[in-house]
Amino acid sequence: MKKLFFHSIICLSILLVGCKNEKPKDRTLPSLDKKALHLKYAKGFSLEDYSTHKILSISNPWPESKKTYKYLLASNNNADNLNYDKNAFDAIITDNIQKLVVTSTTHIPALELLGVEHTLVGFPGTDYISSEKTRKRISSGKVRELGKNEGINTEVLLSLQPDIVVGFGVDGVNKTFETVKKAGIPVIYNGDWVESSALAKAEWIKFFGVLFNKEKEADSIFKDIENNYNEAKKIASQAKSSPTVLSGAMHKDVWYLPNGTSPEAQFLKDANVNYLWSETTGKGSLALNFETVFEKGQDAELWINPSYYGSLEQIENANALYKNFEAFRSKKVYSFANTKGETGGVLYYELGTTRPDLVLKDIIKICHPELLQDYQPFFFKALK
Repeated sequence: MKKLFFHSIICLSILLVGCKNEKPKDRTLPSLDKKALHLKYAKGFSLEDYSTHKILSISNPWPESKKTYKYLLASNNNADNLNYDKNAFDAIITDNIQKLVVTSTTHIPALELLGVEHTLVGFPGTDYISSEKTRKRISSGKVRELGKNEGINTEVLLSLQPDIVVGFGVDGVNKTFETVKKAGIPVIYNGDWVESSALAKAEWIKFFGVLFNKEKEADSIFKDIENNYNEAKKIASQAKSSPTVLSGAMHKDVWYLPNGTSPEAQFLKDANVNYLWSETTGKGSLALNFETVFEKGQDAELWINPSYYGSLEQIENANALYKNFEAFRSKKVYSFANTKGETGGVLYYELGTTRPDLVLKDIIKICHPELLQDYQPFFFKALK
């Protein structure tokens, strides 16, 4: 009996010592060498690339955002083998995306340029999509209509069972996205529209490159766009004159036009024109009364982007005072409003973010036609 008692004590002691020496499971990601994604202009996202996984951070998905969103990306096999704290990430995403939902037309060109448009299965407001390639997929029923962005049809979206939803927000409050997250579908925010320069917005193609494990392809595509843009800017610098430019139009009693530090004003600067409000600064558009704009802009040689108006007649019918501007009288008013897809989507709102080089060339062609004699404007046309 005593032997049995002492034997039990010894066994218990060994067990306790073994428990003390056993190391707790590591619930954090392994500390490995990492490589950051090279970003030259974009400020709203970043990537840490490890050998087994990637960590994508979205720091500015909307203006005045207080939170940095973090996402863990890994292959299915690696994700199962990694030890990590799920609470440290806003979503866990596998890099084998087969089905995707995006929520802005600005996302469509990146998918097509990377050759992954076939993964798109749903979109809110498909009529706004202008791309012929994606329109064919919509017509054949491969891309489902999800309603409007403000009220996405959650039932249809969930039935599609996408691997990921790429959303955008203006304040971080979106009940639809919260419902999607609760259903176990990752939602990741794209903040391209918040960037302060045209090339920074275009560089968000690298965001999609990360999601689809096509960083090299995205980098190559962006470099071509950047080189084209800078080459066009160099050509514009050779212009012998800089025409004066007016922009925007009235909405109710307020004339909205780009401030001098906006991406829109940067296009005009790089096109080597004299934008009459280039010295202004700030966030958002300038909001001025008619008298202030008329005093400064009545003799402007060109009027570029007069809001949503599609003809000189529409402008005149909206406000007869517009006729007093020299650019109106000389019929030198240019807009992208009439360049649309087959269902009415304005192409500029879809492709302009990804292809700022085309936007810049359009403006150069308008302002310095002698510099790009063989170029045909892609977005902008003279209003008739």
